[in-house]
Amino acid sequence: MTCIFFLGTNLSILVSAEEKVQEEVIYNVLIDRYNNRNHQIDQQVDVENPLKYHGGDFEGIINKLDDLKELGVTTISLSPIMANADDGYHGYWIEDFYKIEEQFGTMEDFQLLVEEAHNRNMKIIIEFVTKYVAESHPIVNEAEKDWFTDQEQSGPDWLDHTASLNLENEEVKSYMMDVADYWINETDIDGYLLHGVDRVPMEFLTELTEHIQANNPNFYLLGDTLITDENNQEILENTTLQAIENRSIATVMSDVFSMPDNEVSEIYDVWKENESTSSLLYVDDMYTKRFTQKFSENGRNSLTVWKLALTYMFTTPGTPMIFQGSEIPMYGGNAHEAQQLVQFNSGEDELQEYYQKISSLRQHFPALEHGDFELVGSSGAMSVFRRSYEGETVFIAINNSSESKEVSLTDIESGMQLRGYLGDNTVRENQDGVYRLGLARETAEVYTVGPNTGLNWGFISFVGGVFVLFIFAVIYLSRKQKKQEEKV
Repeated sequence: MTCIFFLGTNLSILVSAEEKVQEEVIYNVLIDRYNNRNHQIDQQVDVENPLKYHGGDFEGIINKLDDLKELGVTTISLSPIMANADDGYHGYWIEDFYKIEEQFGTMEDFQLLVEEAHNRNMKIIIEFVTKYVAESHPIVNEAEKDWFTDQEQSGPDWLDHTASLNLENEEVKSYMMDVADYWINETDIDGYLLHGVDRVPMEFLTELTEHIQANNPNFYLLGDTLITDENNQEILENTTLQAIENRSIATVMSDVFSMPDNEVSEIYDVWKENESTSSLLYVDDMYTKRFTQKFSENGRNSLTVWKLALTYMFTTPGTPMIFQGSEIPMYGGNAHEAQQLVQFNSGEDELQEYYQKISSLRQHFPALEHGDFELVGSSGAMSVFRRSYEGETVFIAINNSSESKEVSLTDIESGMQLRGYLGDNTVRENQDGVYRLGLARETAEVYTVGPNTGLNWGFISFVGGVFVLFIFAVIYLSRKQKKQEEKV
């Protein structure tokens, strides 16, 4: 496979914080289940028990920063880092909002992680839990009763050992804002992934995000959802959050690409319902069956399907968000299996090369990050999308069909050509003025539009000249050898 890499990033463009987020590639890390490098802090580790710590730590993340950078990751999102009750490997059983979880390392270790990431021009954001504390947190017994409310839901499993904070209480609001300020001031982090924004009061979200942004205008504020994304648009309109997990698109992407011949246009139909550019796009998370497991059960090839899914995630509106291990890719039939320590030694090199390639394309062409988005043609399970931005036009073609497909485009200016970057394809108009984009089964291509340069006669002449010189050299050496033989 030919790899194309672009030096540098896209042109310097003045963009808002919301638009800036669209330029990121986020890698989600469940710290305890990522990489164990510091075995001296493994007091609670039991890798045979899925409900215990498995040993991932800050040092393990530092050890993999260069690999993540090479994949094209620009931002690392960490699970909660605050001190947890015993067995709180997930980070949601918080016992102290102002201390680091000792199973992950020290405050100095975390500060080093942030520094090392910044040295590589990568950002660090942390998941910030505002609504839940461990039932063993001192404030559960010490604070006034109106600091807490009844639990409103059952599941995930970790909720069984939590207390729910009353985020309409002014003292609780002030407390959480102080916590937010503390970690920004102490660690130089670049953003928060606010946990469960679909479960917290809108008024609190508005006040918290405005408070943070007032002091840190370039700080990233993203949203995680626990149950539903039906209020995403309302949340984005009433807060300074820049992007929220889009569960609806995640579900349809996973469903479409898990089977051959499912129509890619179905994903576009879901996006079209609100046309949000402020979505975090993903197909894997810590709670469900791994995407690789899902489509492999249907007999699909992991490299082929991941290329299709990544092409959609990296070229359509929103911000791609990769859950740890997806680059390998890892399997897992349920949440416990999906949360295993990352199996670094089982990686598929060609898939990781594709991550590099598609992320390079995304960074090089601003239209893939900021452009308008529309479906311009479909043929069964093949769809072609167009993104345009400041005079730049890019077409994305994805064929999820079990056979070759073709889509004809007629609204491209005459005399142009489409250059493909994933498969080195070139498309020119035919005698009827039609541009026919044909793809083999289960493949994808990203095209840019430019003037039709025809055949590269300069290159052809150069190659031809080299060939002629080679022939003359062979003839010369043959004659010289023949004369020497005759003399003998």
